[in-house]
Amino acid sequence: MDTDISTQEALFHCITETQVEGFPDPYKGKVREVYTLDGNTLGIVVSDRISAFDYIMRQAIPFKGQILNQLAAFSFEKVKDIVATHVIDVPHPNVTIAKKCEPVPIEVVVRGYLTGHAWREYKAGKRKLCGVAMPNGLKEHDRFPSPILTPATKAEEGHDEDISEEEILSRGIVSAGLWNEIKETAFALFERGTQVAAEQDLILVDTKYEFGTFNGELTLIDEVHTTDSSRYFYKDGYEERQAKGEPQKQLSKEFLREWLMEHDFQGKENQTLPDLPDDFRMEVFERYAELFEMLTGKAFEPYLEKDINIKLKDIFEAAV
Repeated sequence: MDTDISTQEALFHCITETQVEGFPDPYKGKVREVYTLDGNTLGIVVSDRISAFDYIMRQAIPFKGQILNQLAAFSFEKVKDIVATHVIDVPHPNVTIAKKCEPVPIEVVVRGYLTGHAWREYKAGKRKLCGVAMPNGLKEHDRFPSPILTPATKAEEGHDEDISEEEILSRGIVSAGLWNEIKETAFALFERGTQVAAEQDLILVDTKYEFGTFNGELTLIDEVHTTDSSRYFYKDGYEERQAKGEPQKQLSKEFLREWLMEHDFQGKENQTLPDLPDDFRMEVFERYAELFEMLTGKAFEPYLEKDINIKLKDIFEAAV
């Protein structure tokens, strides 16, 4: 971290919420706050909030929003020749000015490996996920013969739910033509993400994409190939670990989930959400900074923002 920024300053100046004078209240997601600037433009602020097991932690992580926003900007730049993206400008480490798209209410998950949710379903004896067949004889973290697409509905509250392509089309959620374009684009994005990861000696395991339309054009929105939306393995030693049945080394925010489980929290009924101690909050920041460096090949340079609301007002007024 920048030696001019003290630990206490970093912890004190976390961006947990924003309120910009002269603009309507934002839509608040788990991490992002989305302001409608005009009929075609959004101001997206990536906060320092962090979530796990569908719960937002009470304590924020210094500079997490900057890392996530800049990682998304890096990855959007890498795929803009494949599909239009919602990015107009990134005028501040925490802020993206974006096109106001009509969201497609489907979360598009592409999986290259039998990991996570796919493995849990497979282990339970299922050989189809979202209507897609999974081969027999695989073990956890094995590579699929080719990537599979497993959509989920976008839930307003709680967990997203798996849905098959057949259900998407039969319920008229998306037209057949648009769905085919989404599928082709998602696989092309996953291929590009795999290539970019390989350049950093990483394996893109699985990821989620969100799409919208802008003036009738399919557009990639939200984030892409970040550590909050994707799972990565370290490439070095992957084959050896698989052969020995050892756990894979992951690059994701799994370490937060592991810490919470060690403190008896998995988001289940009658469990108490623990507070994150300051030293652990800084440890999480350091892990996120490491992830940024691994994925981009660049060092993360934190910027201490002491009054985000005043800065946002200037940025938003300039954008419209």
